[in-house]
Amino acid sequence: MNVTHYFSAIEQADTYKRYGKVQQVVGIMIESQGPDANIGEVCYIHPASSSKRKILSEVVGFNNEKIILMPYSELTDIGPGCLVESTGKSLAIKVGRGLIGKVINSLGESLDDTALPKGLASFPTDQSPPNPMARAPISEPIQVGVKAIDSMLTVGKGQRIGIFAGSGVGKSTLLGMIARNSEADINVIALIGERGREVREFIEKDLGEEGLKKSIVVVATSDQPALMRIKGAYTATAISEFFRDLGYKVNLMMDSVTRIAMAQREIGLATGEPPTTKGYTPSVFATLPKLLERTGTNEFGAITAFYTVLVDGDDMNEPIADTVRGILDGHFVMDRKLAEQGQFPAINILKSVSRVMNQIASDEHKSTAQQVRSLLSTYEQNSELIQIGAYKRGTDQMIDKAITYYPKIQTFLKQDIFEHKTLEESIDMMKQLINGGM
Repeated sequence: MNVTHYFSAIEQADTYKRYGKVQQVVGIMIESQGPDANIGEVCYIHPASSSKRKILSEVVGFNNEKIILMPYSELTDIGPGCLVESTGKSLAIKVGRGLIGKVINSLGESLDDTALPKGLASFPTDQSPPNPMARAPISEPIQVGVKAIDSMLTVGKGQRIGIFAGSGVGKSTLLGMIARNSEADINVIALIGERGREVREFIEKDLGEEGLKKSIVVVATSDQPALMRIKGAYTATAISEFFRDLGYKVNLMMDSVTRIAMAQREIGLATGEPPTTKGYTPSVFATLPKLLERTGTNEFGAITAFYTVLVDGDDMNEPIADTVRGILDGHFVMDRKLAEQGQFPAINILKSVSRVMNQIASDEHKSTAQQVRSLLSTYEQNSELIQIGAYKRGTDQMIDKAITYYPKIQTFLKQDIFEHKTLEESIDMMKQLINGGM
């Protein structure tokens, strides 16, 4: 047996543990003299009292050879002179099939006081996006189980979609419907910056027992430090990548990208970055593409991703919404006006687009969807004239047709929360609608 390389490894091993010392704490930032560490490495901060737990933190910057750390938990128990120990590694979590049905935090720890199952593999949370040449083209549709999406905005396997909406328009409800009705093998759901009250509500009401059976939920609530909120997104994406590489059809649902951007802005401002567009720092616009490009297809499988974007004051052109829309492969716009009229899901078909629908839908399907879109558009353009009674029937054949079909289209686009339709059923219903069968 050749043991030479073992001796070589022993000779090169560093047997010393090196520590640094906390020198100052400013806001959410800890400044330490030493140890040797690189950006993204995890460090332990040892509290003055040995009975307290070590505090996990991450290197986020440097200042005159001092390292800037940010903790994954609260800053309590940290004082001047506390020892800082580098692990020499970035954050890794435990992943495997045993996680399915579990609710975990950003560090991969169980949130329901039960121990994680044995046999899980260690997996780094920070990964590079797949090589563009290794990405298989999106060629087949995936069933979402929502009539309005499957028929009018068909989603492809491995597509990345943005769901744009103001607060209280039904984003979480729509995500729950997709999680229950989709044909994906596994759902990975990231609830980032949510109110603590909403987490259990989403799991029990929107997701339900049936949805949880094939889901992994990653939670980072709004009261947690900025770093935990960002790591929640990275952890959920890493779990999706792990299952994609095993060949599973994975759905990643992240609510919401806006709160990830806000957390990154907090970190950027704390480390001294200049605020730019609407107070967002340059690192926000560098982080978003790196995170969002990690999903999609690769040589092993596909992650179909749904990212919600909370638009400020229903302004679809605010900086984060604009940036995310430019990165993703389509966007669904949820309209407050439709929600107020009682149409759920409140997706505005005319403002929404699926950029891969033309590649994955049949010619008949595309033609029928275009006819429905055209009728909706004609009605919307003339809605004021129609509603005040200024339009006389017989003046324009297309407007007459739009008036006849509009109530039927609205009925078709509505769907009860627990109503389930397959992709084929949704397309057939749309064809019947146009051919006068509904």
